[in-house]
Amino acid sequence: QVQLAESGGGLVQAGGSLRLSCAASANTFSTYPMGWFRQAPGKEREFVAVISANGGTADYGESVKGRFTISRGNAKNTVDLQMNSLKPEDTAVYYCAASSRRGISRAISRWDYWGRGTQVTVSS
Repeated sequence: QVQLAESGGGLVQAGGSLRLSCAASANTFSTYPMGWFRQAPGKEREFVAVISANGGTADYGESVKGRFTISRGNAKNTVDLQMNSLKPEDTAVYYCAASSRRGISRAISRWDYWGRGTQVTVSS
């Protein structure tokens, strides 16, 4: 069982930056691929970014590529999402997720553990 807790959300103006952090409870954190997803009001949850268990591979959604960076600290059981050049369309609840499966995936169905989410609001 993995417990995840996100932090770092808030209100920011367009063009600004935020850094989200996710703390995981798992003793075997370094074996889990980790990801970030988001859900805007009235929309489905969508893939944002994912990082492999050893941190060597990352993948990003097309809408955030070049603006967001995912990183992890296996010694501290954390995964971060640095968000730059934020746009109003980035407004959403952001969720941290962990997968018990090998490899990275954009598919929501492959992710087994979820945090409660943190709100990010970008004003125009």
